[in-house]
Amino acid sequence: MSFSDNMDHIFNMSINAKEEQYRCCQCDKFFLCRKGLKRHVKTHSEEKSYQCNYCDKAFSENYALRNHLRIHTGEKPYQCIQCNKAFTLNSVLINHLRTHTGERPYQCNQCEKAFSEKGALKTHLRIHTGEKPHQCSHCDKAYSHNSLLINHMRTHTGEKPYQCSQCEKAYSVKGHLQNHMRTHTGEKPYQCSECDKVFALRCVLRTHFRTHTHRKPYQCTHCDKYFSYKDGLVRHLRTHTGEKPYQCSHCDKTFSQNSSLIKHMRTHTGEKPYQCNQCEKTFSENVALKTHLRIHTGEKPYQCSHCDKAYPQSSSLINHMRTHTGEKPYQCSQCEKAYSVKGHLQNHIRTHTGEKPYQCSKCDKVFALRRVLRSHLRTHNHIKPYQCSHCDKSFSYNDVLIRHLRTHTGEKPYQCSHCDKTFSQNSCLIIHMRTHTGEKPYQCIHCCKCFRQSSTLNGHLRIHTRETQYKCSQCHQGFTQSSNLKSHLRIHTRDKKHLYSQCDKAISNKDNLMKYSTTHSVEKTHQCSHCNEVFSFNSINTHLMTNTEDKSHQCKLNKTKVSTKSNTELVSEQKVNIKEEQMDYEKCDTDNLFEAKWKVKEEQFDIEKGVK
Repeated sequence: MSFSDNMDHIFNMSINAKEEQYRCCQCDKFFLCRKGLKRHVKTHSEEKSYQCNYCDKAFSENYALRNHLRIHTGEKPYQCIQCNKAFTLNSVLINHLRTHTGERPYQCNQCEKAFSEKGALKTHLRIHTGEKPHQCSHCDKAYSHNSLLINHMRTHTGEKPYQCSQCEKAYSVKGHLQNHMRTHTGEKPYQCSECDKVFALRCVLRTHFRTHTHRKPYQCTHCDKYFSYKDGLVRHLRTHTGEKPYQCSHCDKTFSQNSSLIKHMRTHTGEKPYQCNQCEKTFSENVALKTHLRIHTGEKPYQCSHCDKAYPQSSSLINHMRTHTGEKPYQCSQCEKAYSVKGHLQNHIRTHTGEKPYQCSKCDKVFALRRVLRSHLRTHNHIKPYQCSHCDKSFSYNDVLIRHLRTHTGEKPYQCSHCDKTFSQNSCLIIHMRTHTGEKPYQCIHCCKCFRQSSTLNGHLRIHTRETQYKCSQCHQGFTQSSNLKSHLRIHTRDKKHLYSQCDKAISNKDNLMKYSTTHSVEKTHQCSHCNEVFSFNSINTHLMTNTEDKSHQCKLNKTKVSTKSNTELVSEQKVNIKEEQMDYEKCDTDNLFEAKWKVKEEQFDIEKGVK
């Protein structure tokens, strides 16, 4: 039997099989006309007499070759009259026109879904039948559609033919590139028909739409939770089973979701694909970019129900709500301190461990807190955009400028609830409150001593480590604290700020200069309480020390022996005043701490000098 006779035989069998329709007896396909069936039957034959001149493909029909040649020539003779798009095949144009008309003539007989293309309906039907005819030759995976198999094969070959024109990212699936391009353009073409929300991805719109319909057909067998999609249920079940099938190839970490693994991998690669279109900042996660954008827009969608405060993140609102409830769920395992925010506990733990994980990239300094590192980096960059309107000082941060302005205005908005003291900074009030409560939260890991301030603990720790990072430039003596170095430097320089005109002697400050000037004055303004004689400043000291041989009276504070009881009372009274000033110093935490401390020391030095 010849080839043509064989084709006629198959064709006649196909017609007899069904009188009113034309069905292929080899693949069960139906056709509306005799000509369509006859053309189709030739696809089963091995004869392909029409060959392409550009590639190795051959076709059984001349029209199929003509259609194929348009791939090489780029010819698109079928144009849409509504949007000017052109196509190589008339059938493709017909399918495209349905995107304008909304027509979906192909309906599934298993469910209510309808489709604009017959091929889409056939692919959809495999969801119901479970048919997956396209199997991978490298692994056991099978797919309902040939295009899905082609995309899957690229996971084996590593091929990524679809590259972004704006960055270096490439994708194995064309749709993934189209989705990625929207991160550059900001396009969100999918709008919800129930509300005004728009989305960049169709799958996200579908998920969102179920919040309106409340359809959640998939129920968890372990708890009462329902899910809109089966894959959502599968992910949820892993919270019960503890299964983490996705493992990092760089470290031993495992994850329950593939998306979590992808995010984690960026910690190794340093990739930050999400860029802010307002500034140059980039982020490893899309949600981090969305949160960051609220800094520019000022949007704060999460509002507290107890007060007027609002926040850009839901997590910030949750943390804030604990200020109303007083809840502190995060407790330190080494001491009794508890915190309302997990990050605050992590920062506190470092006071016990001494860990300083944040290192400056410009120098070798390390810090326990990230925000302290950020502030430190500005000392290298010299960025100080906030300038004081009262003086020439400029600052890296606006809140620091606000605190500085209070040194000019004298404003002290933070008042102690136990006493009448007020402070210019909230941190000063917190430290002061510890003088009332007796709280000393900073403990030394070497000797268990406790301190009110972290800076005091840091200075104390150098006693154990014998670290003397502050060196004198004059004699190279080392000190554990900068304040001790400043005090020491006065031995060398005596802070020669004020020069006395009569003898060119340098005096440390203005008050001492006035005291010293009385030693040159012949004016006798100081009267002895015992003999009523009047003396100059130096003479009265000499008179008190030499004109009596009885020096049995001793100062109660520093054991200084003086000649009379009244002199003892005089010295003691002066010592008490100094002691009170020193106690006041210990309780304060202002910008002029060091100056206050040194003034106390100088006055103490002058008194002791006067009675010796």
